[in-house]
Amino acid sequence: MTAPFDIFMVATPGLEQALLAEAQANGFSNAQRTPGGVTISGTWEDVWRANLVMRGATRVLARVGSFMAFHLAQLDKRARKFPWGDILRADVPVRVEVSTSKKSKIYHAGAAVQRIETALKDSHSMTISADAPIAIKVRIDDNRVTISIDTSGESLHKRGHKEAVGKAPMRETLAALMLRECGYDGREPVLDPMCGSGTFLIEAAEVAMGLHPGRTRGFAFEHLATFDPDAWSDMRRVGETHAPQNHFHGSDRDAGAIRMATANAERAGVAEHITFQNLSATDIKRPAGPPGLIICNPPYGARIGNQNMLYGVYAGLGDAIKRECPGWRVGIVTSEAGLAKATGLPFRPKGAAIPHGGLKVWLFQTGLL
Repeated sequence: MTAPFDIFMVATPGLEQALLAEAQANGFSNAQRTPGGVTISGTWEDVWRANLVMRGATRVLARVGSFMAFHLAQLDKRARKFPWGDILRADVPVRVEVSTSKKSKIYHAGAAVQRIETALKDSHSMTISADAPIAIKVRIDDNRVTISIDTSGESLHKRGHKEAVGKAPMRETLAALMLRECGYDGREPVLDPMCGSGTFLIEAAEVAMGLHPGRTRGFAFEHLATFDPDAWSDMRRVGETHAPQNHFHGSDRDAGAIRMATANAERAGVAEHITFQNLSATDIKRPAGPPGLIICNPPYGARIGNQNMLYGVYAGLGDAIKRECPGWRVGIVTSEAGLAKATGLPFRPKGAAIPHGGLKVWLFQTGLL
């Protein structure tokens, strides 16, 4: 497959616009916001690069073809004629996932899976396995069968270097988009007074250093017939890294969290640019240097602790920020507007709800304090 095809970058719901901005900033000039994410037109090299450089995408799907099918026999016949061999390797197992819409005559997803799996085995001698490294995602909508390949494999929030996590961790992809929503571009210091396992700070430092998020992990596309190891190796080497202009600061009252954050930063190669301290959020001090961004993901009380007890925690955090960090701006992630209000900080109207850990959360932002 040499002609351009659609490539879909999956977004966290509510942050599609932020993902579009990131795609455009990364040079995907034809990027368009579409339901659930961002679509570009490109080649397999663009697929590889999207997986390598996109911080906010959950995964990257290559939409490799489509056809009409009005009943299962027609699906079977056209699936057998589909040029699977141009994309898939016979020696690499695959699995098939099908979703159907009410607008299609083929409405039984399980039956559709069986027909496509049989077609793959009979026409191209493919091995079907529930834990296969390659997932074929099929969408049947208004009788059109659209075939996509999940080129990422594991979710892209798994950067490959974060091993230690605490309670209710922030996913790296979500943290990256929230940093972008706060206007962070790598040229200012960042402070997280409730840093947990260090996700916000590690993401911020990587952005500031020009490090690609996918630099240390593997991807499903490496198992496809379209993969070129030499070209991929060259792509991974491209790009200049540099020391950040500013330092990053994280603190947490949990000494175990500080140990986790430090270990994660060391594995990511950014530890020398982040100072972690074991102290309460109410005891933070203004870091030396210019003002920047304060961002944190405090407890919400829904799953960790008693929410009623958290109002005082948020109030103390707000008091410390106002006392120590005039001239900075703030982003706080929480599930309750009342908790954000308890900080006493002048937050702007909240944006769209964002799913996080089974809850709906919002990013509350201030201007310069």
